[in-house]
Amino acid sequence: MGVLKRFEQRLEGLVNGTFAKVFKSEVQPVEIAGALQRECDNNAQIWNRERTVVPNDFIVELSAPDYERLSPYSGQLGDELAGLVRDYAKQQRYTFMGPIKVHLEKADDLDTGLYRVRSRTLASSASQPQPHGGQHQPQGQGGGYGYPQGAPAGAPPMPSSPPPGGAGHRPAGGGRPPAAGGAQVRRWIEINGNRHQISRPTLVLGRSTDADVRIDDPGVSRRHCEIRTGTPSTIQDLGSTNGIVVDGQHTTRATLRDGSRIVVGSTTIVYRQAEG
Repeated sequence: MGVLKRFEQRLEGLVNGTFAKVFKSEVQPVEIAGALQRECDNNAQIWNRERTVVPNDFIVELSAPDYERLSPYSGQLGDELAGLVRDYAKQQRYTFMGPIKVHLEKADDLDTGLYRVRSRTLASSASQPQPHGGQHQPQGQGGGYGYPQGAPAGAPPMPSSPPPGGAGHRPAGGGRPPAAGGAQVRRWIEINGNRHQISRPTLVLGRSTDADVRIDDPGVSRRHCEIRTGTPSTIQDLGSTNGIVVDGQHTTRATLRDGSRIVVGSTTIVYRQAEG
């Protein structure tokens, strides 16, 4: 079962009494949970073969109405969000330089239902924090708050200085190192029950017969989008007419994880990956 699915199931246990008001609002915690996972993927730094460091300090900016609505529930929501980051990092073999924290801030420039996520790597014995990402464009709906969690049990000690290239450096290809034992990652997509293996660095999807995977959908452009394999894999819009939607978010580029749902035209594509 995926980390996001477990997160949703845990939230179901919280939806009772006054808590129900949170989840009926425009701000949906599961959207913030997905954004926190993307922050980890997009800002992963490879230190060596055994260690990939991701941010551990997250700032979630909300509109004034959403901030006021969710602030009374910050403790329990933050507990779940920080736990999700910890679980996702364990699954991806990421490590942290310090405790995981999710902060809530009010942003007067955001409309109700929009949020913005920023992150940084903050060492527990740090002399200086290592910022990541900077300002992000407002995203879809969501909400989340801070609750400290310890670094993963048994995590190796971290070096005192960042890797070559500075705090914002991310090696080409990004993501985590190869799995222990040299296990290979298999990737494929599922369209209307049909499986298409991804066995090359890029896979073009579109209506053209020249596309690697042809999609017979009038809402799909001739060369609509391209999946780029890596750690993590990504999807890039190729200037299509109708754009792409990934996990409910309209975007031009997004990180893919096992189970990601991609909508092009009226066609839904499920991205899958597994080791071995």
